[in-house]
Amino acid sequence: MTIKKRINVFRRRLMQSLTKNIGKSKSGFKSNENVEIKRILISRPNHRLGNLLLLTPLVQEVTNTFPNSKIDLFVKGGMTPLIYKNYKNIDRYIELPKKPFSNLGKYIKSWFQLKFRKYDLAINANQSSSSGRLSVLATNSNYKFFGDENEDIESEHTDYQHDAKKNIYNLRKFLTQHGFPENNSKVPFLKVELDREEIDTGKKDLQKIVQNDKKTICLFTNATGDKKYSEEWWNSFYDKLKTAFPDYNIIELLPVENISQLNFKIPTFSHKDIRKIGSFIANTNVFITADNGVMHLSSAVNTMTIGLFSADNEDNYKPYNDKSFSINTNNTDQDKVIGLIKTSLE
Repeated sequence: MTIKKRINVFRRRLMQSLTKNIGKSKSGFKSNENVEIKRILISRPNHRLGNLLLLTPLVQEVTNTFPNSKIDLFVKGGMTPLIYKNYKNIDRYIELPKKPFSNLGKYIKSWFQLKFRKYDLAINANQSSSSGRLSVLATNSNYKFFGDENEDIESEHTDYQHDAKKNIYNLRKFLTQHGFPENNSKVPFLKVELDREEIDTGKKDLQKIVQNDKKTICLFTNATGDKKYSEEWWNSFYDKLKTAFPDYNIIELLPVENISQLNFKIPTFSHKDIRKIGSFIANTNVFITADNGVMHLSSAVNTMTIGLFSADNEDNYKPYNDKSFSINTNNTDQDKVIGLIKTSLE
């Protein structure tokens, strides 16, 4: 681990220790009282693609619960508007700069905006986020949900640990305790709202590469740190995949760094715009990758997504839509992986 990473780990642990007891989820909700929730803040000050996509079920949940509300998102970096384009209830983005000390004026201004705009409900979208807890505390909101975990809820839901679901279960409990109807519906899937033009453009981009009407398997071989599989692993896997699925196109999506663990030996696609990437993936039939943000983008455009996990965080971050699943490669060899893919496609 580099010195910079060690400093960041220490900083996060220190801030979590200092802020873990900040605030108690409070409200003035009373049973049988007609409460209007019109303006809501959802706080997730994190710039990573995966974390912003894992927030989409919570935004849908809040919209479904309070359909006439307007939602502000307190986030970091400039990627959020691309993800939430076409979300009609989103009113405003309060964006922290990705590197606060390089734009201190904007950083301070973003925090002040929380204080001077009135909210009916403020939600911290990640219980372990120090900035999230502080941002909710800073709001001029009558009702503040800090994302508190609940052991009783955890025992009720086998998928409670999933990062896209935990805060929804906790928020539902919070609302029920204060007079709102109990909500036992299925947690919303990850979702990026693509319009017809975007989907058609993605189809054209795919056709330029494959130039046929076969179904397509798309691979994304990049990841960070120990989540990244070796070139040897991917080359061996590709050979098995090609043999098992001779009637499919197999292509590779490249990251912005233009890195290929397959050494560019199969057709590739790349783009810097995440909506263009999402539109492209939406036109493929199967997306296979390790745990990363693009895995969640694939889930969010409703493509069958197979997430490969070698770390112990599978329950927290497995791909989430009704077509997708994860595979732990520590106890599943490549032949079994191919078999699971065959079964899912059949």
